[in-house]
Amino acid sequence: MQVHAQRRERLARQMRERGGGVAVLFTAPEALRNRDSDYPYRWDSYFHYLTGFREPQAALVLRVDASGHEAILFCREKNPEREIWDGWRHGPELARERFGFDQAHPFPALDERMPALLADQPTIFCALGADASLDARLRQWLSEVRAQARTGVSAPSQALDVHALLDEMRLVKDEHELALMRRAGEISAAAHVRAMKATRPGMHEYEVEAELLYEFRRGGSQFPAYGSIVAGGSNACVLHYRDNDAPLRDGDLLLIDAACELDGYASDITRTFPVNGVFSGPQRALYEVVLAAQAAALERTRPGCSFDDPHQAAVRVLTQGMIDCGLLTGSVDGAIESGSFRRFYMHRTSHWLGMDVHDCGEYREPGAPGIGEARPWRILRPGMVLTIEPGIYVQAADDLPAAFHGIGIRIEDDALVTQGGCEILTGGVPKDPAAIEALMRG
Repeated sequence: MQVHAQRRERLARQMRERGGGVAVLFTAPEALRNRDSDYPYRWDSYFHYLTGFREPQAALVLRVDASGHEAILFCREKNPEREIWDGWRHGPELARERFGFDQAHPFPALDERMPALLADQPTIFCALGADASLDARLRQWLSEVRAQARTGVSAPSQALDVHALLDEMRLVKDEHELALMRRAGEISAAAHVRAMKATRPGMHEYEVEAELLYEFRRGGSQFPAYGSIVAGGSNACVLHYRDNDAPLRDGDLLLIDAACELDGYASDITRTFPVNGVFSGPQRALYEVVLAAQAAALERTRPGCSFDDPHQAAVRVLTQGMIDCGLLTGSVDGAIESGSFRRFYMHRTSHWLGMDVHDCGEYREPGAPGIGEARPWRILRPGMVLTIEPGIYVQAADDLPAAFHGIGIRIEDDALVTQGGCEILTGGVPKDPAAIEALMRG
């Protein structure tokens, strides 16, 4: 409760600096999967960041002025009949006590109370353009406030994006968040170790996926953080491969990009290893290039470096390796300048990680002069968490050495920027090729 109350206080300070007003945030709606069946429920990350409240059909209203702030929750009422079918509900009164809100009301009262809460407020802070239903509700609330103009009541004269304020807060993780992310990384690493030990030629990709999912849940994780990628052979050259149903062939590599979410916080790991437990010569040659690229990127993952520095370090090592292996010709600088390396490495090396696997936060310095790519890259600071995930993907083609056809390799870890460099949150699964082979033999 204290963690979320402190976050609301931080948001209130930012709102006060902008003249105060009212912030409104909704949690995610339930989603119908098919007839009479819902998808597993997962709350909205922004809402959960401020409340810790996990039930659907809820909204947070934060009212801020010069003297202080008031946090108001709207949630489902107690309903013994529905609780028999769908599970226990807090109800407004218990939710107010347990989660530290100043007020709590039944969710249906939101539309009735919001015009009064918005009256004479200078600004409304909301998720602009993120939800059509919220936009429609907002127009209705403002219409009701404006209808009172002749009585001297004024409506907010401006709207600001509350997500933009929260993005900056969420970008640097607190100790509570880091403890969860470390544990999520441990669970995911154990799942990858289990998958390596279980993999044999003749299995199917989905059998290995089952090993991952078992270990996620066994470790206490509620969900996978994203759709698991279990890609054997040339399937690894499809960056977002999701079928996970092909047989695993002797002599192929298996790329697994899979990780769990724990209490709302994601991890993100990729490992690539031989199905039969032994790298071939060409496989190992490309693998060691990717491993060296990751090491170079991690060396540039430290305070004072820019978000782009790890990517540029990885690109230089990958490009040199592509030339050494005969995938590219010419010089490293020439291949980077022309972009020819992108034939085999077409994605960036990093993304933010947190409550969402591709977490919020700008990648370029907010408020810096310039537009788009002219703005400088974000400078890394302690508490930021990002992935480091270089790769090489070689589709079969007549102009490429046949020994590399269909090889896809990616190595990914989660890195916490610290005062002196970075801490790897997912180091519990091997990535050195000799260590991988030894694990699979064992």
